[in-house]
Amino acid sequence: MSRDISQAIAERIVLADGAMGTMLYARGVFINTCFDELNITRPSMVQDVHEAYINVGAEIIETNTFGANRFKLAPFGLDDRVGAINKAGAQIARRAAGKRAFVGGSIGPMGKPLRPLGKISREQAAEAYREQAEALAENGDIDLFIIETIPNIEEMKIAIEAVSSVSDLPIVALLTFSDEGRTLMGEPPEQVVEDLSGFDVAALGLNCSIGPQPMLEVIEKMRRHTDRTLSTMPNAGAPRLVESRFIYLTSPEYMAEYAKRFIQSGVSLIGGCCGTTPAHIKAMADAIKALRPVHVQIADVPTEEVEHEIQPETPLAERSRFANALGKEFVISVEIDPPKGLDPKKSLDGARLLKVHGVHVINIADGPRASARMSPMALATLIEREVGIETLLHYCCRDRNLLGMQADLIGAHAIGLRNVLIITGDPPKLGDYPSATAVFDVDSIGLVRIVSNLNRGLDLAGNPLGSATSFAIGVGANPGAMDLDTEVRRFHEKTASGAEFVLTQPVYEASLLEAFLDRTRQSQIPVMVGLLPLSSYKNAEFLHNEVPGMQIPERIRQRMKNAPAGERARAEGIEIAREALKDCMTFPRVKGAYIMPPFGRYQAALEIIDGIV
Repeated sequence: MSRDISQAIAERIVLADGAMGTMLYARGVFINTCFDELNITRPSMVQDVHEAYINVGAEIIETNTFGANRFKLAPFGLDDRVGAINKAGAQIARRAAGKRAFVGGSIGPMGKPLRPLGKISREQAAEAYREQAEALAENGDIDLFIIETIPNIEEMKIAIEAVSSVSDLPIVALLTFSDEGRTLMGEPPEQVVEDLSGFDVAALGLNCSIGPQPMLEVIEKMRRHTDRTLSTMPNAGAPRLVESRFIYLTSPEYMAEYAKRFIQSGVSLIGGCCGTTPAHIKAMADAIKALRPVHVQIADVPTEEVEHEIQPETPLAERSRFANALGKEFVISVEIDPPKGLDPKKSLDGARLLKVHGVHVINIADGPRASARMSPMALATLIEREVGIETLLHYCCRDRNLLGMQADLIGAHAIGLRNVLIITGDPPKLGDYPSATAVFDVDSIGLVRIVSNLNRGLDLAGNPLGSATSFAIGVGANPGAMDLDTEVRRFHEKTASGAEFVLTQPVYEASLLEAFLDRTRQSQIPVMVGLLPLSSYKNAEFLHNEVPGMQIPERIRQRMKNAPAGERARAEGIEIAREALKDCMTFPRVKGAYIMPPFGRYQAALEIIDGIV
């Protein structure tokens, strides 16, 4: 067999293999295993899968390297083995293929959103793609690259450019689409073919995420707007959990029928993704034996112009009573933790007490110290409905993916919540459930940008929603951060992304806040100084030494050490907080106080502000 894949797909239908992960899973590999590492630890198993596909007619097999980039390998502690894993994957596939099949070097996505939504920069992503491509191609074992399951156009561009910079092998570029017929970032197929028209790829198309029927609809739209070689590799439908195992139930016959429909729509390179097995590939091979590529005449289809109309933002002062008060009076916010159980009575009673004494807004923490509690959104709704005081909802990035975050925020707005504090969140290892997993698709900077987009009527991909939210967007800052340079940089990135006010970590000495305000003086967004009254010397030592982000000055800890235990210590803690508040109120940018009463002692918050505010 000639190893020129570009010529092959130009002359005939070429059939690729099916799922690698599905087959390894069926052989007893646990789903939380690093499948790519099996290239080193169980190479014979990987080779058996390759051979099974070749034996039923697959002409392209993909290396077992879909997740073998530094970012996806890092959670397994394997980010320093990118080269070894990819080289081994290419060698195994070549041994299996011999001269019977082409070998495609599989390259998947970074697995996390890129900036500005996520933490991975364009340069970091490009370097990771180059690193993987170099390793795959180094020994001449592969015939092409298959860049697959890419969630959006921008990341695909980065991947193609990076791979092309280290190798001249042909590239098949496959994005992934949702059931709605758009990429996971909301881009339609017409935009995909237009934006990638200038890139030199052997085939363009889609794989994964969806089954044959919705994929056919997408590929037909692509075909109406391009004469390029197209490729499809659908899932075998959606997985179902059957007796504790994920099973794909789409039959080989159904996949074979759609293989013919894909080819009739102008597809030249076809294969399968998640859930497809050698049985599916054999049925597809039998169905397409007599078929030839269909050369479709591209009609002059006018591109539908979609107006990405940006909605006018609601002025900050009109979004909530709290936002209206910011800057006009000294605003007081007190934090209430969601209950660990089902009964919100203590939280509601605390909110009533604080409202009576003139507190402007109730802060509701989101899983403080990564512990399992009532949903802060549910408690916020109860407080606003039953107490009649506004809430400031903490919303952290730890527990949700991008789509979940957007859904939550739209839902929060729909039920009337208007004030949000965007924070990254504590990792779950700090909390009651150390085996819990974290998502962290984005950090607070990326999430601020998402909320800012929602306030302009745009979703996370910049597509119009039809109407806009009106959130007042707050962020956190730590004036006492050990790495103040990084804290200042991140603060500026938050304000550039759309932050409108800031709440600080607890301040015990005004000089720390003053230094932070001086470093960020070009920003004029309102600052609410954080105050956490200490309850004892033991409490001060714990916060200083064991809670991330907390810095209790040695002078303050000594004061708490010198105070007698019990009520005298609590009184000293309140007096320290009062002193800090009075000193910080002299700074023009400080427009309020954010008080975190310890152990639900809401009276302590009132004692801090008594006679000062």
